Amino acid sequence: MAKTKKDINKDNKANKSKREIERQRNDRHAKAIKNKLKEEKTTGLVDGVFVYTGPLTIAEFANKINKPVTEIVKYFFKKGMMLNQNFILNEDQIGELALEYGYDFKKENSVTKENLLETFEVEDTPESLVERAPIVTIMGHVDHGKTTLLDALRHTNVTKGEAGGITQAIGAYQAIAPRSKKKITFIDTPGHEAFTEMRSRGANATDIIILVVAADDGVMPQTEEAIDHAKNAGVPIIVFINKMDKPDANPDRVKSELMERGIVTEEWGGDIPFIEGSARENIGLDDLLDTILLVAEVEDLKANPNKFASGVVIEAHLDKARGPVASILVQQGTLRLRDILVAGGTHGTIRDIRDDKNKAITQAGPSTPVQIVGLNEVPQPGDKFLVLNDEKIARDIAEAQAQKIARDAMQGSKIVTLDSIKSQIEEGDLKNLNIIVKADTQGSVEALKSSLMKLEIPGVTIDIIRSGVGAITNTDVTLAQTANALLYGFNVRPSSEVRQLIDERGVDLRLHNIIYKVIEELEQAAKGLLDPEMVEKIEGDAEVRATFKHSAVGTIAGCQIIDGTIHRKDKVRLIRNGVVIYDGEIAGLKHEKDDIKEAKKGAECGITIKNFNDIKVGDVIEAYKIEEVEVK
Repeated sequence: MAKTKKDINKDNKANKSKREIERQRNDRHAKAIKNKLKEEKTTGLVDGVFVYTGPLTIAEFANKINKPVTEIVKYFFKKGMMLNQNFILNEDQIGELALEYGYDFKKENSVTKENLLETFEVEDTPESLVERAPIVTIMGHVDHGKTTLLDALRHTNVTKGEAGGITQAIGAYQAIAPRSKKKITFIDTPGHEAFTEMRSRGANATDIIILVVAADDGVMPQTEEAIDHAKNAGVPIIVFINKMDKPDANPDRVKSELMERGIVTEEWGGDIPFIEGSARENIGLDDLLDTILLVAEVEDLKANPNKFASGVVIEAHLDKARGPVASILVQQGTLRLRDILVAGGTHGTIRDIRDDKNKAITQAGPSTPVQIVGLNEVPQPGDKFLVLNDEKIARDIAEAQAQKIARDAMQGSKIVTLDSIKSQIEEGDLKNLNIIVKADTQGSVEALKSSLMKLEIPGVTIDIIRSGVGAITNTDVTLAQTANALLYGFNVRPSSEVRQLIDERGVDLRLHNIIYKVIEELEQAAKGLLDPEMVEKIEGDAEVRATFKHSAVGTIAGCQIIDGTIHRKDKVRLIRNGVVIYDGEIAGLKHEKDDIKEAKKGAECGITIKNFNDIKVGDVIEAYKIEEVEVK
């Protein structure tokens, strides 16, 4: 039956009322955050105690205790440290100085834009809390069946799509226990050594850890590593002895080996539940799920779904079509479509939410893993997120987070360039070589990190202070400058705006697409044996505004030159969301119907790329040429 005008008016009023309630809720939340940020904590000497809220420069500390700056600089000079008044003291140094001048010290937690994600919390009343699904992390050795177990628990087939059946990315999924019909959230973590840090972050986001050990293999090095992470996380452990269907299965051997490492089964007088079974044969899985829910019941896991969402980033990557994509775990509150949030140094409005089965949804409550699209950059796995629903506050906090990362990495040493490494080593000025790595995929990032950490330069420690997926950004450049780091891009490019900042800051950016070339370059630089360098000179950038199909020449990119000049003989790269999609040559350069030799900034032109037709609106065509430069 069609709605009457009266019914339509009634619905419109109800929707208007709903929107007004939502607006008022957003306003209250934003006001609460602003009030927290305005709260001031006393710093300086209070009744003989030096009270501080965060890092201070030498000048700020001296002012607080009414001492000359030179006196404190001299104190550090006697300890062999050449510092100036702008040097930022860490907590240990603040405490050391306070004691040196006869004061006790105390840190007060003050809410700032830099620590808001860690400190801001809305208190929950007991009646606002409801039971939530336990969050479970599966850990263990690389081939002991972690992903096969998860595959069996959620009745899907993940392993067939993975190289060698090994987990290639961190994901989170939900399963339903058949007997109780209750949900359980699983975090699946890669098992190989390169992802140690990722797995550790997974432990920090979990309520219960399942340690998977193969009955025919026993405790292996990565099993021990997983035990360490589990113990550090301080959460309950359940052991699943997998592959009990194998002829040489020996569960008693597994129990004995684990007991030597402090993991003692309940049947031997310990407090760790052990479940024997087979993920491949679906043996013991119901018992495992029941045990998880029993442990969760003891832990009394609850959350408040009726507040703004907060949680943690599980995994993130750059999608060529959708831009930055983040897999996140909602820990508190309810996440909704169009929410504005900040995640580490990134922010944005959520344009799409997908559940673990890739189904589009409009909201997600506590303990729910989802994939979101809408952030301005790729966040780091382990970053905390918080819904703010105030675009300006979100942007300000994200910028403050990025600046904090840069400031924390600040070092008082000379600018490092590849050409200067040898001389700085010889002069004793270079003890730590800081490196920032950005690449097109997480696999490339980990491969580069692994190769770099194996590189040995006498007297120098290599420290990878940041690594991530996606285009090279202003934040990367700022960090490279303040931390005196080399900036490496692997199959990714900076925009023309970022390139300009690189030139202004004097940062040494190295772009590669072959891993061994990175290692070879660093080794030669340390020995002072760099060959004449073939340097790319960026000629210009064109943004694709439209595309046209032509039966004879393929795809024609209708472009506007946004920087520099593009020449007909230039080499070109097609860049999508900061990632190199194709590297080749110009097949044709035209203005309207005429062939032209060059197109300058502001001009419109048509470009075809030799042997390549996958051009989309929004892509950037970067023109360059190769020049030989002698290394001094």
